[in-house]
Amino acid sequence: MEKTYFVKFIGDDILRLDFGAPAQNDQIVKDAVAAVDTLNLKGGKMIKLNGPASLPVAVALAHEIGHIYGTVAVFDPKLGKYVVAISHDPEYSLGDLID
Repeated sequence: MEKTYFVKFIGDDILRLDFGAPAQNDQIVKDAVAAVDTLNLKGGKMIKLNGPASLPVAVALAHEIGHIYGTVAVFDPKLGKYVVAISHDPEYSLGDLID
C-alpha cells in the first residue's frame, strides 16, 4: 500500500509535512501518526510544522507531539511566519509569531 502522508525533518526543529497517495482522512490520520512515530522524536523546547495538513491530520499530529515539546508552532504562508499553536513554555504565548 502506498503511503498517504509523509513527515520528515528539515534542519533541527522543522517537521516537513506532505500528502502522498490519495486517500480519505480516516487512513491519512493513521499514516501521519505512524510517520511521526518512525522519527522517534525525543522532544525538546520547540518543534515547527511546515506543509499541508487536513484538519484531522493537524489535530492528530499536534496531540502526538504536543506532549513532548514545550512549544509547537505551525507555518502560516500568508504571514510567512510560524504561529505558536501549543505552548507549555512561559517564553512563548499562543499566537506568537516566529521566523
